[in-house]
Amino acid sequence: MATTLVRPRTFTTSRLPRAHKALRHLGPNWYASVMGTAIVANAGAALPYQVPGQRVACQLLWALSAVALAALLAARAGHWVHHRDQARAHLLDPAVAPFYGCLAMALIAVGSGTLIVGKDLVGPGAAVAADAVLFTAGTVIGLVTAVAVPYLMVVRHKVEARQATPVWLLSLVPPMVSAAAGPLLIPHLPAGQPRESLLLACYAMFGVSLLAVLLMLPLVFGRLIVGGPLPLVLTPTLFLVLGPLGQSTTAVNQLADVAPQSIGAPYAGALGAFAVVYGVPVMGFALLWLALSAAMLVRAVRHGMGFAMTWWALTFPVGTCVTGATGLAHHTGLTAFAWLAAVLFLGLVTAWLLAAVHTVRGLLSGRLLAAPR
Repeated sequence: MATTLVRPRTFTTSRLPRAHKALRHLGPNWYASVMGTAIVANAGAALPYQVPGQRVACQLLWALSAVALAALLAARAGHWVHHRDQARAHLLDPAVAPFYGCLAMALIAVGSGTLIVGKDLVGPGAAVAADAVLFTAGTVIGLVTAVAVPYLMVVRHKVEARQATPVWLLSLVPPMVSAAAGPLLIPHLPAGQPRESLLLACYAMFGVSLLAVLLMLPLVFGRLIVGGPLPLVLTPTLFLVLGPLGQSTTAVNQLADVAPQSIGAPYAGALGAFAVVYGVPVMGFALLWLALSAAMLVRAVRHGMGFAMTWWALTFPVGTCVTGATGLAHHTGLTAFAWLAAVLFLGLVTAWLLAAVHTVRGLLSGRLLAAPR
């Protein structure tokens, strides 16, 4: 009986599955879409004003952000497996490397959402466990990027002052996000040293990020004054400056909430006072920067700015200002801060809808995953 030998099929690099090829230009900046989606859910659930169906909408957005995070983690893993040369090139590109901080912030944002609204869907026990894992992973990655990316900028990247953009802040903000998210886990720790340790660790990360941002921000502002407006496609990144401002205000207010059950007098009272003494001036500066950024954005639109993934910079940073204003409304009792949070939230939802719709269109057309021009 005759047998037919069939040669096994061989695949070369040129025959990689289409999905693998599409991943080649999938950079770490895509995690910003997860952050932007999660912050809408987190901020909306904590907003001083609630309307019917608002919490359900927040639950759906949290679920969407969790699914998007899982899909993106798988896609980025495929990117490193099949396009390692491009992944290394991203690390050596000063315009892309800071976006690795977005991975840490995406993990922490989705983890926080699990405790804020996701617990309604998965149960309190699973929510605490999931947040603990995501918070820990995000915090470790965030602390690594806060050191590794500036190290690469000093040792490997060749940068000039005229290249400074708010993107440089992205690798420095993750510890601040951890500082704002840690208080959600403190009540689930045993009383005594475990709670106090996490509380003080969050304040330490608050300091790490704040001081690093204060060193970097003058370079960004100086470049704008001396070098003029950013390129049109980068104009939305001006809103990234709001991230450390809003997130630090959120952090001190969240930490003040759990201080009485974590640390003794007189520190608990002092930390409560610090939340207002620090948060109000910083929120004032955030509003100033928001006005400046909005004016520059209007100018860019009038000059023909099209959609790019930088539009996601309009979401997470504004969301941190929403949570910061919400925290100040709680600690001061002022209706003005509650209204401010509501107005900022409406802007956040509008920005998210615009970014999400254009992102879906870009994915369906393949334009967003094409090689950059």
